[in-house]
Amino acid sequence: MANYYQPEIETMPYDQLRQLQNERLVKQVRHVWDNVPYYRKKMEEKGLTPEDIQSVDDLHKLPFLTKADLRDAYPYGLMGKPKSECVRIHSTSGTTGKRVMAFYTQHDIDLWEDCCARAIVAAGGTKEDVLHVSYGYGLFTGGMGLHGGGHKVGCLTLPMSSGNTDRQLQFMEDLGSTILCCTPSYAAYLAESIHERGLQDKIHLKAGIFGAEAWSEDMRRDIENKLGIKAYDIFGLTELSGPGVSFECEEQTGMHINEDHFIAEIIDPDTGEVLPEGTKGELVFTSLTKEAFPLLRYRTRDICVLSRKKCSCGRTFVKMAKPMGRSDDMLIIRGVNVFPSQIETVLMQQGYAANYQIIVDRVNNSDTFEVMVEMTPDMFSDSLAKVARAEKELVGALKSMLGIAAKVKLVAPKSITRSEGKAVRVIDKRKI
Repeated sequence: MANYYQPEIETMPYDQLRQLQNERLVKQVRHVWDNVPYYRKKMEEKGLTPEDIQSVDDLHKLPFLTKADLRDAYPYGLMGKPKSECVRIHSTSGTTGKRVMAFYTQHDIDLWEDCCARAIVAAGGTKEDVLHVSYGYGLFTGGMGLHGGGHKVGCLTLPMSSGNTDRQLQFMEDLGSTILCCTPSYAAYLAESIHERGLQDKIHLKAGIFGAEAWSEDMRRDIENKLGIKAYDIFGLTELSGPGVSFECEEQTGMHINEDHFIAEIIDPDTGEVLPEGTKGELVFTSLTKEAFPLLRYRTRDICVLSRKKCSCGRTFVKMAKPMGRSDDMLIIRGVNVFPSQIETVLMQQGYAANYQIIVDRVNNSDTFEVMVEMTPDMFSDSLAKVARAEKELVGALKSMLGIAAKVKLVAPKSITRSEGKAVRVIDKRKI
């Protein structure tokens, strides 16, 4: 049986799990030292050898890796296996600089698919389900990861990819899709389309597995209500394999990290100091089993919290909270830290859809900050005076949340481009 079905893995007592991690970490550090000259040089600069790492307690001694390192080592500098032993490449969807490449042996793919299968099972998936995968395929990891996980579980798996919403809904209806896998913004778009077409009674979804972008609890409840499903979060990075690094169970109080494959740390993003459990900080991952692209202490830039509080599902893997923003794409506007997720929370609480754009610019050495928000269909027929009052109310609510004033512009319904992949929430013209 595949790993995700073995209760001794996901429900392993902490001391046994830590022993497994110790053994795998020692082996992985040796593998990296022997096969990745780029990282070996970083270790040597700190006066380290593999013998200095005997357990997870020694992990803090190792140097960090960042996305800058991945770009500096582009394309093959961080590979841990020769190209002849690798069978696949994926890449991040970044739009600036060199893309981050990730390489996989067949063993890497098998373990990655096991991790995704665990996420599907945690969302209630079985071989009786029809898994509707609307993540993008190709260089993006989302489609291939959940696709392979679906096969491991035995689901009838539809490789829909993103886009062509009419076809998505036709197959969803005709084939009786039961689990939807896509970005939360595309799930919201599909829900909107289903209601517009009056297809609610013809869609048989029971669950959704949504990731690849930030989304709030308010957005989750909105999607759940509109689609009549339970919406599960999933987390991953191309650099580590893709989706399935962590996943939610039915308790929905955080995402279980697959700790037999990844060690998670929380650090102070400014000092690099490891912080105690329950403290908010930057998430760092070490891959324990990846052969072709074995990253040690990779700084994700995601801000979150780890918790080992006992979970009702029986899994003992540590949980990570939904990321609360990122330390690298956090907006600093007039000296104030602003996370898009804070803005989304305000909009949802005020009854607006989670489709918006933040536009930041700099005029005469001063930051300008505008939030474009779609009106609800009911508001669209309101007088200009009512719209102006609504904008003023949003300005107040945003200032209360952020501690900084933003200009709010209410626009017509559906006038902000709908996303079939990752939503473009921020346009920061200061970087141009």
